[in-house]
Amino acid sequence: MPSQTVCMKSPSLSGLQGLVWLLALLPAAIAQSPQALAAEPPAWPGNEDLRHLRLYANPQVSPDGSAVLLEVREPTADGGRNHLWLLDPKGGAPRQLTYSTGSDKDGESSARWMPDGRSVLFIAHRGERAGLFRLSMLGGDAQPLEIEVPVTVDDSRANDALPPPDQASGPPKPVATLPVDVKAYDVNASGEWLWVIADDPQTPGEKAQVEAKADANWVDHETHGTHLYLWNAATRQATVVPLHDDVADAAWSADGARLAIITQGPHRASDLGPTRRAWLLSLAQPGNPQALAEIPRETGSLQWDAAGSALYFLSQAGRDAPPGYPDLYVDELATHRVRNLTDGLDGTPVGNIVPLADGGVALPIARGFDWTLERYDSRGSSVLRRPAGIIGSLGTNARHTAWTWIESRSGHAPEVWYAPAIDAPGQRLDAPPFYASGARRSAEAQRVEWKFEGRTLQGLLYLPTGASARVPLVVEGHGGPTWAFSDEFSAWVDYLVGQGWAVFRPNPRGSTMRGAAFAAANRNDLGGGDVRDILAGVDHVLKQFALDGTRMAFIGYSYGGELAGFMEGQTTRFRALVSGAPVIDQFSEYGTEDDSSYDRWFYGYPWQHFADAWRQSPLAGVGRQKAGTPMLLIQGLDDTTDPPGQSYEMYRALRQAHVPVELVTYPRESHGSLAGGTEGEPSKEPWHGFEVRRHIVEFIGAHFGNRTQDTGARP
Repeated sequence: MPSQTVCMKSPSLSGLQGLVWLLALLPAAIAQSPQALAAEPPAWPGNEDLRHLRLYANPQVSPDGSAVLLEVREPTADGGRNHLWLLDPKGGAPRQLTYSTGSDKDGESSARWMPDGRSVLFIAHRGERAGLFRLSMLGGDAQPLEIEVPVTVDDSRANDALPPPDQASGPPKPVATLPVDVKAYDVNASGEWLWVIADDPQTPGEKAQVEAKADANWVDHETHGTHLYLWNAATRQATVVPLHDDVADAAWSADGARLAIITQGPHRASDLGPTRRAWLLSLAQPGNPQALAEIPRETGSLQWDAAGSALYFLSQAGRDAPPGYPDLYVDELATHRVRNLTDGLDGTPVGNIVPLADGGVALPIARGFDWTLERYDSRGSSVLRRPAGIIGSLGTNARHTAWTWIESRSGHAPEVWYAPAIDAPGQRLDAPPFYASGARRSAEAQRVEWKFEGRTLQGLLYLPTGASARVPLVVEGHGGPTWAFSDEFSAWVDYLVGQGWAVFRPNPRGSTMRGAAFAAANRNDLGGGDVRDILAGVDHVLKQFALDGTRMAFIGYSYGGELAGFMEGQTTRFRALVSGAPVIDQFSEYGTEDDSSYDRWFYGYPWQHFADAWRQSPLAGVGRQKAGTPMLLIQGLDDTTDPPGQSYEMYRALRQAHVPVELVTYPRESHGSLAGGTEGEPSKEPWHGFEVRRHIVEFIGAHFGNRTQDTGARP
């Protein structure tokens, strides 16, 4: 995403008219002081500005390297839909390729170039389902590919189906093929074949059952599965790949003749343990997938090397670490030998794997706040480039003649970058402005370090400019807990700094980017050492910077919200606490969340480790003498990661303990959607993010004893 600049152009005038116009302006310009002539810096973003943010994703280099296809999520104020744009590495203006139709629910996403570069594919929800469309680069409307699959499941024809068939009409008539909702896809090197991942389609009989409200859910007995289909562009026919488990991902080899596939157990089997399996499939034998038993059950996706002789993948770290903490592995297919390429790494793999033309792969690595793009192969690793910020959405074309990525750093809006080679100097591409409402100021982070209990800890501090006295401090806890704050752009932080507050983002023990041992340092100690690390970091920044230690607030979402709950029972240093979508009670959380395997790593089965689970529940601290800090709880009602009952439990406990507490709930919001909307990510909910920000700023401002700079009034 480009830096935000303001360009002013004079009217188009003939030479003489232009000279007269300039001479007329000269006396006024001379009379102005240098200070008056200096450009005013942009203002800090207000609440409404965060409804006008765009989001960039999935840049795709054209086969000849002459253009970049970019997905742009339009601002919340404009509906939050995705559209495709074309960026020009030669310096031309960005051009929007797709526009929403009247029936379009989401816009266009998952864009791919066809191998000849003459058209692009994308997924769009136009009508009843998400389908594949093809858009010619010569112009015209996008054309649907109309992928229909054989129907193998029809619950409406089961013996116990409800309602019973009508005597006159009899049982519902069977159907042979139906169109599918496309979840994912990719095209092979020749453009002749697509793989498509889709669920079993809903039959007319099943739809009639739903309309008749015969829609009881027999938990973990769903008969519909997620399948992989091979679709031929010439015959326009789809063939199912015979795999019993649900398909999670697939990847073409560079020559387009083979597929690597990842499946996972159905019926939430991952709640019992890792269930993923890897497979190889040849187009020459599409009905005979071969299991790769040597690949671990935690693998997320597979990536071929350029020669097709090895598969690279991220999977569970070889050393003890929370579920999902990755290492990079390679499977040398000739010997089926799997090797861990990042065992003992002092950082964390943080991005997508991209093959290199001469062998091996490129992968972003975070070591603390410093990111590098590194090369890995069976012989070792080396640094390819050191970006100014963090790298995301790294990609190249089939010929490896151009590379693109999205780069972000604090103090600058994210940018789309392009380079002719992975280690060559790059250029920023012109893209639609990040703020649709106009350029806004952004705070550059100051990196801070402190030592505590034998560890060196890190954090980011953002300060308002021009403060004449000590400023209030807002401390933010990150989610996860297996996650970390990066030195990247954050409109949310800029909005808080614009209130005249400093913002401190610490990465305590249990955070990523510091190696597996650091990420595992909070095992069976949630709300223990990590809380002490954060408070020690607060002490450090209070000593080093002009901050008002008498006016501090703690905020967080997900595990950050859980940390706010722990602060309630452990300290009175904060004037206000804001807890978004927290875990409050490990017992009820474990029994009602979507998947419990992650939590189980930290403290085991709660009914077998009662004392440990209760000690790591913020609810346990409510009865302590220290509980009394005013708290604001924010909760999405469709959250299945940290269900609404968690916030309700804390609200009831604090209210009955006579602690000032407020709870605001948001219908239709999931765990991720409310978090993103709060921070300004485009959303289909036009006002939820706006109102969350307003509630938070007003709540903190009231307890700081000052009026906020942003009134929060709707435009």
